[in-house]
Amino acid sequence: MSEAVESRDFIRQIVADDIAAGRHGGRIVTRFPPEPNGYLHIGHAKAICLNFGIAEEFPDAQCFLRMDDTNPSKESQEFVDAIQRDVRWLGFDWGNHQTHASDYFERLYELAVRLVRAGDAYVDGSSAEEIRASRGTLTEPGRASPDRERSIEENLDLFARMRAGEFPDGRYVLRAKIDMASPNINLRDPVMYRIMHRPHQMTGDTWCIYPMYDWAHGQCDWLEGVTHSLCTLEFEDHRPLYDWFLDRLGASPRPRQYEFSRLNLTHFVMSKRVLSALVQEGHVRGWDDPRMPTIQGLRRRGYTPESIRDLCTRVGVTRKDNVVEMAVLESCVREDLDARAPRAMAVLAPLKLVITDYDAEREEWLAAANHPRRPELGERTVPFSRELWIERDDFALDPPPKFHRLAPGREVRLRYGYLVTCTDVVRDPATGAVLEVHCTHDPQSRGGNAPDGRKVKGTIHWLSARHAVSAEIRLYDRLFVDPNPMAAREGKALGELLNPDSMAIVADAMVEPSLAAAAPESRFQFERQGYFCADPDTTPERPVFNRTVTLRDTWAKVSRRD
Repeated sequence: MSEAVESRDFIRQIVADDIAAGRHGGRIVTRFPPEPNGYLHIGHAKAICLNFGIAEEFPDAQCFLRMDDTNPSKESQEFVDAIQRDVRWLGFDWGNHQTHASDYFERLYELAVRLVRAGDAYVDGSSAEEIRASRGTLTEPGRASPDRERSIEENLDLFARMRAGEFPDGRYVLRAKIDMASPNINLRDPVMYRIMHRPHQMTGDTWCIYPMYDWAHGQCDWLEGVTHSLCTLEFEDHRPLYDWFLDRLGASPRPRQYEFSRLNLTHFVMSKRVLSALVQEGHVRGWDDPRMPTIQGLRRRGYTPESIRDLCTRVGVTRKDNVVEMAVLESCVREDLDARAPRAMAVLAPLKLVITDYDAEREEWLAAANHPRRPELGERTVPFSRELWIERDDFALDPPPKFHRLAPGREVRLRYGYLVTCTDVVRDPATGAVLEVHCTHDPQSRGGNAPDGRKVKGTIHWLSARHAVSAEIRLYDRLFVDPNPMAAREGKALGELLNPDSMAIVADAMVEPSLAAAAPESRFQFERQGYFCADPDTTPERPVFNRTVTLRDTWAKVSRRD
């Protein structure tokens, strides 16, 4: 067996075996069917990569992007547009295979009528509460509705009148007639249609009855010629219903459903309902808040499509549910950005450094590598002058052991600049806080190298105070403190689970002057700080950068300390 075959996940192996056996006429068709009732999250990325990946990897395969738009009360064109942007941004294209479940509403209605005529579906006047109460439990069978034995003629009449809009919401539903004693609760006469007098973003006021997911899903697969219907494991118990509908309709050729495990990440919630609540309750700034696990939120934070696809590859496609550490995703983006993000300097907590023996009117433009390992990215020049900004944490009046940065009497290297030695400080007479650090420099050490070869341990970054640009830096961290937020909820309000330090805004940071022109989504490594991305809010007058991830996994240290 070749190495390529050995590395296949079980889904791809099934596809390869089907092709080899000539099943499905040699055709391979998958689909990604999101509900347009919210923004996609990183859990959807795994399904996107799997379905569209198979379409790319196997000859003559294709993947449909199908909007499962069967509930107009929660759906909108905004979500449709967002889904399309996300799939494209991740690097996939559906070509001319973009469809909607609503494209098949007429055909689905006709197929439902066929089931009614065959005695396999009936109109039920029970309320939602009555249906729920009569469904039974895992140990007790359900109870049949009094309407279960309606005549076929009466069912056909009522179903047609449901479609015609004669009844209010909730008055009737159409249910499949299967088995109220089935050990699989999904087969206990599931609802196929409900009345909903709401306009649809695609069909307007044409319909007032809308199909349920379990009814629409399999039939849309069949109508589109899907061969491999790939679902996450929570749909495994729905597969008998999926097959029951197709069997009753005599579907041929017919799709096959296969299940795989979801992508679950610690400190994230993969529930549109909860994500929607975070937005609606004002805990975040929107679906694209950089703390959200939505693809748009991760994109705004600075994650790359390559890093997300890399995560999906590392996690793999299996049938075993597991939870992946958030650190794995962070490692993916670190590796990606480390390899290609240009470097720049930024000072988040500025402290003035004055080089007392440097001419006040002088300025230089020093060469700085855009990337230490990629010479093809070239160099930039950074201005240098008498007054600089350095990080406040890079100076200590009374340095602790192993502190190799600036302190009284100590010499350090200014990145790309000179060697400087601290000679004095200016302190606030009231508080004693250090206001300025005074240094002298070695004029022979331009570029940061001592002419006599002496060893200097510390290297710090800096900005010319005369040229630096004020910027807003948004420091993001995990939105939830607990690695499994929903398990930790236990009756708590959603807001009680949030990390109070998930976002900190640094309003008075300083950055290189060239960064004032950074376009939104431009990514950089701020040297010694982490990886950052220009936010859509950025302007030349007020650059705004989001921290994507720190240079190292600092959260693990915090967790061990706690």
